[in-house]
Amino acid sequence: MNRTSNRLTFAVLATGAGVFSMLQSLIAPALPTVQHAMHTSQSTATWVMTAYLLSASVFTPILGRVGDLVGKKRTLVAVLAALVLGCLLAALAPNITVLIVARVVQGIGGALFPLSFGIIRDEFPAVRVSPSISNLSAVIAAGGGFGMVLAGPIVGALDYRWLFWLPVGVVALAALAALRWIPESPTRGEGSVNWLGAGLLSAWLVALLLPISQASVWGWGSMRVNLLLVAAVVLFALWIRSESRAASPLIDLKVMRLRAVWTTNTAALLFGAGMYAVWSFLPGFAQTPSSAGYGFGSSVTGAGLLMLPMLVAMFCSGVLSGRLQPIVGAKALLVAGAALGAAACAILAAWHGQQWQIAFAAGVFGLGIGLAFASMANLIVQSVPAEQTGAATGMNANIRTIGGSLGAAVMSSLVTGNLQASGLPAESGYTGGFALLAVLCLAASLTALLVPARTVVRQAAAEIQPTLVSEVAGR
Repeated sequence: MNRTSNRLTFAVLATGAGVFSMLQSLIAPALPTVQHAMHTSQSTATWVMTAYLLSASVFTPILGRVGDLVGKKRTLVAVLAALVLGCLLAALAPNITVLIVARVVQGIGGALFPLSFGIIRDEFPAVRVSPSISNLSAVIAAGGGFGMVLAGPIVGALDYRWLFWLPVGVVALAALAALRWIPESPTRGEGSVNWLGAGLLSAWLVALLLPISQASVWGWGSMRVNLLLVAAVVLFALWIRSESRAASPLIDLKVMRLRAVWTTNTAALLFGAGMYAVWSFLPGFAQTPSSAGYGFGSSVTGAGLLMLPMLVAMFCSGVLSGRLQPIVGAKALLVAGAALGAAACAILAAWHGQQWQIAFAAGVFGLGIGLAFASMANLIVQSVPAEQTGAATGMNANIRTIGGSLGAAVMSSLVTGNLQASGLPAESGYTGGFALLAVLCLAASLTALLVPARTVVRQAAAEIQPTLVSEVAGR
């Protein structure tokens, strides 16, 4: 492919992945508006977020593997079409049930991340793979930031339904462009989809994420939460057993056991906990009335603008990481990114009395997100065989999401567990929560130190390739 077609391919991939990332956070600030418009309860309205989370968690690794087997372009176009359908259904939803179903359909778009990384690895010249993955990671990270910033103005000027109407046309054009201009990747995995493994993976992910996301409503000690968590452990064990015995595993456990992979995934789990919790609770902190002794009484739009430094910083650092990686390596960038996240959370815990302090901390965290997102994706892509790219990067995204769910749930317990007489959270809940997030991000940085050096990563990938090939030949 020539440079022009590389740029066009990247533009299409970035459009789809960026819009999906934006949809993750775009609806969160508008949930009270949706609740009022749909005449439903707060607990029911939260399913608009939960359904999206569960759907994306299930479809991301499964369709990533499907793309490895049947063709990444074909799968990418189908996923983009599903995202258009989900947005259209959400924009027209007459009630909360249809909106929740629409969010499940939108969650299929989670597969855009692993499919896009796989297409870049297959189609781009070797010297452009790492910078392009870094740039795409920057777009993905910035998409989440855009969602928080744009939600207030869109709802204020138009209506919450335009949060879904606007992406319809953009994603539809991206799907047509993908069909027309993105070539089908020649690299294919061997075998077929292990549907038993896919079913068990889906089951344990739902059993784990559902109680975590609903624990604040159901109660951590409730029977539903405890039974689902026990079920998650049992189903996870069954999934491991199924994958280890399958002729064509959905997720090759040999790849997951590579040191570069499991250390990167562990760092993703810890950093994801901090990142998603900050995204979820920092706007709420800013919107708390000053009568509570903290907060600024900001509007949804005002709280979003306080997050603007994070958006700018994460995009710039994500793009910059592509230039820095050949010099310092992806490992160093992941260590630095997680450390910046820890510093930002520590700043929030210690200094949050002025709006400029919040904006400054958000900017520091944005620098960390940009570096960490790009380096995690590159470390996984560098470490696994080409035919495992979709499944492995999909699993990394999933693990980051699991960490995010855990971090948000713990932060929610701390914030809502100590209320003032007015019913507003006590400042100590936020302070303790941000301090805990600083510890988690610091743990992610220390874990990243265990990631092997670049030369070791290449050697490990080279060693596992003949093993995989011989196993396929023996089948």
